[in-house]
Amino acid sequence: MQIKKNPGADIGRNSSLYFAIGLALMVFLAYGAINYKVYDKSDLDLDKVSMDALDEEEVPVTEQVVPPPPPPPPPPAPEVIEIVEDEEEVEETVIESTETDQEEEIDIEDIEVDEYEDVEVPFAVIENVPVFPGCDKGNNEWKRQCMSEKIAKFVQRKFNTELAGDLGLSGRQRISVIFRIDVQGNVVGVRARAPHPRLEKEAVRVINLLPKMKPGRQRGRAVIVPYSLPIIFQVQD
Repeated sequence: MQIKKNPGADIGRNSSLYFAIGLALMVFLAYGAINYKVYDKSDLDLDKVSMDALDEEEVPVTEQVVPPPPPPPPPPAPEVIEIVEDEEEVEETVIESTETDQEEEIDIEDIEVDEYEDVEVPFAVIENVPVFPGCDKGNNEWKRQCMSEKIAKFVQRKFNTELAGDLGLSGRQRISVIFRIDVQGNVVGVRARAPHPRLEKEAVRVINLLPKMKPGRQRGRAVIVPYSLPIIFQVQD
């Protein structure tokens, strides 16, 4: 009996293939060994960066070019003034001076001053005081004193002093009265200020009872004369 070989069990059948693979592997390993490099670790410094090279590098400076301003506009042309000859003759006007010479005499006419009824002259400075009836004798100062005394006595007789007690007032009472003697000698414009309106009304009533007087005069003309009068009395408790 003859023994038959199995074709799949023949080891020499793929020998050429194995040889080619082994050759390629040896070539690859030889190429890797040739190109393999070894670096020294002491030459590497990964934490430090040298800035000397950066400092030495010159950075170009850029300069901004500003355009020049536009030229100013040309000045306006001067106006041409045309000179026209004046053929017409102008008549000159001579202004005469109104100033007078010191030696020249000037006639001044008397100026009459009309009488103004609203002119007031204080009682203390008037040239001629109003004349109360019975005070027409003596000089101006005596007439002034006489008038003041006569008015004070008149008010004492006419004023109702018991009115303050009826109003519940007590102690010293003062009433300020102001009035005017007009150019006819009449008492007008009576005003009063008192602690109570009824006292003011009483003061006005009494002053309006004053008799007519001769008006005061300033520079020979009748004027209005204002007069102030304090009325003071004591109310007994």
